[in-house]
Amino acid sequence: MMKKKQKRKPKIKLQKTKKILKKSKEIKKNKFKKLKTKKQKNKEPRKKGKYSPKILRGMKDILPEETKIWDFVCKRLTELAESYGFQKIETPVLEERALFEKSTGLSSDIVEKQMYQFTDRGGNSVVMRPEFTPGIVRSYIEQGMFNLPQPIKFFCFGPLFRYERPQAGRLRQLHQFNFEVLGSAKPVVDAQLILFSQAFFNTLGLKVNIQINSLGCPSCRKSYRSKLMNYFRAKQKWLCPDCQRRLKTNPLRILDCQNPDCRELITRAPQLVDDLCSECQSHFVKVLEYLDEANVIYKLNPYLVRGLDYYTRTVFEFWPERPEKPINDSLLQGEEEKKITNELQEKEKELFSSPSALGGGGRYDNLVESLGGRLTPAAGFAYGLDRIIEEIKIQDLKVLKSKSPQIFLAQIGEVACRRALKLFEDLRKQGFKVGENLAKDSLKAQMEMANKLGVKLTLILGQQEILDKTIIIRDMHSGNQEIVDQEKIIKELKKRLK
Repeated sequence: MMKKKQKRKPKIKLQKTKKILKKSKEIKKNKFKKLKTKKQKNKEPRKKGKYSPKILRGMKDILPEETKIWDFVCKRLTELAESYGFQKIETPVLEERALFEKSTGLSSDIVEKQMYQFTDRGGNSVVMRPEFTPGIVRSYIEQGMFNLPQPIKFFCFGPLFRYERPQAGRLRQLHQFNFEVLGSAKPVVDAQLILFSQAFFNTLGLKVNIQINSLGCPSCRKSYRSKLMNYFRAKQKWLCPDCQRRLKTNPLRILDCQNPDCRELITRAPQLVDDLCSECQSHFVKVLEYLDEANVIYKLNPYLVRGLDYYTRTVFEFWPERPEKPINDSLLQGEEEKKITNELQEKEKELFSSPSALGGGGRYDNLVESLGGRLTPAAGFAYGLDRIIEEIKIQDLKVLKSKSPQIFLAQIGEVACRRALKLFEDLRKQGFKVGENLAKDSLKAQMEMANKLGVKLTLILGQQEILDKTIIIRDMHSGNQEIVDQEKIIKELKKRLK
């Protein structure tokens, strides 16, 4: 019998499938290699010399040129605070988380979104202070200050920390000057705090707009809250997502929203002043009467609420006044007149941009009691120093700078440098403001620095002067030089700098 020939399987198809499988394996292998290398790259420590340090987002360096303005503002504020009877207090940067939850409010933006919080090594839930008032109230209760003569006036200055979106006027490390008056319910206290602010802004030459409102007491707000909820419920779909949430938790917070669509609805909302009880109304009227008597110019803002839960009755804010943007008539000008520099355009942009509040505050009569203390009426406010400094630059205000040195001390050689170090201290103790650069060896470089500082006299010490116990006095205006005995230098300087 003949055997049937078996059909051979087509080799081409098998070869093709083998190739496809091989290719897919290679692709998978390459993908795995790429993923592996990526992971290795991520895990690899940075090579030495490659790291370039950068400032954290929302933080800011305050450079020497700007610190002159900071020092000027802080000095003015401190002098004014002391003249009004405020005493300086300092509280820790770290506080318990619960302190701000119970005071600032669980529904406030600060507690909900902005606090820098962590658990420390002892298992305590702590925050980097986002505001000053709760810490000062905590200290007032803890240290038993209610036994001291009332009211007590405090002021403090320092950094605060809020994790918010960095933009103009909003930093994650901000600086505030804070003022508190604890132990008085008198409306004159509210008025004096506002008067203090007017005096401060006048000393700086800053033009500000003072806005005032009354939030009443918890019983006043109860009826107003229901009115506000009814008004916004009917317009809920036009509110921003944050305000839709606030409508359920704290409808008063909607009045503080800066969203343009929400602002439009707020301008037609019911006003809280219409629902004030007789006591709150009387208190607010008296505050305004005191301000009128003191010639304080203010503006009533019925929708001013501030962003914190503890405020009662009087609230106020300080806004910079900027000129209205002029009508652009560049079409009527020639081509040459249309060209303006980038610097001028930037200045105009800053001048006519929408500003941020420079400060604000109000009364908080229930805060001390809510944190476990006695019923203690209180009021206070704070300034944002970062914003005030920016506004000074925008409004191009002249700031009194510290006195420049009148004398420069130059030296040549190691021995002269040692003698100059001692002489600098002697002159400083005598009240002279002296410029120097002992780290420089070149007399030419030192004389250039003396010219930059604009000093009247330069003292020059060299090897010969050390041997002769003399010193050269050079008049920087005339260029004349004179050799004087080192022992007579202080007497000679006093005579020449009269």
